[in-house]
Amino acid sequence: MVNKDASASTSPHPPPSPDGQNDSYAATPKGRWERLWPVVACGAGLFSDGYLNGVIGSVNTMLGKIYPTTYKTSAAQANVSSITFAGTVVGMLFFGWTSDHISRKWSLFVSTIIILVFAALSAGSYGAGGSQSGLFAALTAYRFLTGIGIGGEYPAGSVGCAESTGELKEGTRNRWFILFTNVQIDLGFVISAIVPMIVVLATTESHLRAAWRICLGLGVLPPLSLLYLRLKLSEPEAYKRNTMANTKTPWLLVIRYYGARLFIVSLIWFIYDFSAYSFGIFSSTIVSNLLGSDTALWKSFGWNTLINFFYMPGCIAGSFVSDWIGPKKTLGYGVLAQAIVGFIMAGCYAPLSHPANVGGFVVVYGVFLSLGELGPGDNIGLVASKTCATAVRGQYYGIAAAVGKIGAFVGTQVLSILYNKYEDTDPIKAGQYPFFISSALCVLSAALALFALPHIGQDTIDQEDVLFREYLQSHGYDTSKMGLRSESAEAIVEGEEKKS
Repeated sequence: MVNKDASASTSPHPPPSPDGQNDSYAATPKGRWERLWPVVACGAGLFSDGYLNGVIGSVNTMLGKIYPTTYKTSAAQANVSSITFAGTVVGMLFFGWTSDHISRKWSLFVSTIIILVFAALSAGSYGAGGSQSGLFAALTAYRFLTGIGIGGEYPAGSVGCAESTGELKEGTRNRWFILFTNVQIDLGFVISAIVPMIVVLATTESHLRAAWRICLGLGVLPPLSLLYLRLKLSEPEAYKRNTMANTKTPWLLVIRYYGARLFIVSLIWFIYDFSAYSFGIFSSTIVSNLLGSDTALWKSFGWNTLINFFYMPGCIAGSFVSDWIGPKKTLGYGVLAQAIVGFIMAGCYAPLSHPANVGGFVVVYGVFLSLGELGPGDNIGLVASKTCATAVRGQYYGIAAAVGKIGAFVGTQVLSILYNKYEDTDPIKAGQYPFFISSALCVLSAALALFALPHIGQDTIDQEDVLFREYLQSHGYDTSKMGLRSESAEAIVEGEEKKS
């Protein structure tokens, strides 16, 4: 019987198999750029997730000013913010299946087209006869469909990115994955704060109807810039060798082997997204209330830009720390530090929330966000992509990420209800409660990461595929049908040549 606990370990390298299928992916004969550009092409599309989810907070603020009664007092405000999460969950689950059973490349390409089309339609949303309710309904529908495309970026793009890093130099693989996944999401959030500020300055507050459409319309550019690169992609080497696209997936064995681990990874992702996305969406509202209603809108967006900028030092530093001490420790220690800052912020919210201290609030809040990126932000996707075998990685990752997005949806709703409940009667509580809740969940997340996750090494993708194959074989599953047929045949020939 295979020792399941040995998976995701750091033993030097998997032993070569007679058919060549388990040779290290880093031994694939490719040049440096040939190894690196698939990492860029697969992962960089997550910029769209950060931008399109981040910019909706500012768009909400603009729509609330344009339609103070029909929008701000209706369900439309919450729906427009959160409906993308619902679409993203659908996309994650659907494209998780297609990326494992059909193709990583084409799943990614189709999701890119979906983002491109519906991001453009969101910017052009229109209600029949100029109806405001029709406008909100159209925007909500297009945001849902955009979310489906964004969802495909996770199981197809991030998984392809992780598998491609297996061909890079050992000791750098985690940082390359993070630089082109979570750093792209965070960069998208930063740009999503800068763009509304510049657009509102350019159009003035007299033309907010044009400003919000421009902000959404610019979301078309990132997927458009990646279209050609993704068309030229090949399937990752790990996928070529280990896919179950041509054979039946033994679901009972998969669940027995990975079920408990998937539950832990999903729960950590749920907790992270609960706070990260909900705080990201409401940051412009929080800052606007701190500054007061008479403050120019572009100044509110300017402070929001500074807040979002704090994502960057955290996520960039975390990409290196993850290689130095490993994703498990980086995640656990990072989220524990975030919890400490969150509790301090909740306790000191009264003086921090005074308009005269808005600079101090932004800095402390920024540190809170930065630590979240250094820990779970950078590493939860890495953990999800490297704690399971290639054959089921798309679905495993898709499920974990979908649970995370459900956390984002729940967090947005819960924190919105809390904030709105106390905003007028007790603004201190309105600000404190979200930080208390988020920080308590961060402590739970740290405990799960440090005590329930396996250790993840540089060669984990190699190891996990070897151990999973051995587990399947020990239970009578025929692994000879795994892999793309042409690649399987080629690997067998190479294995025979090595033996001779």
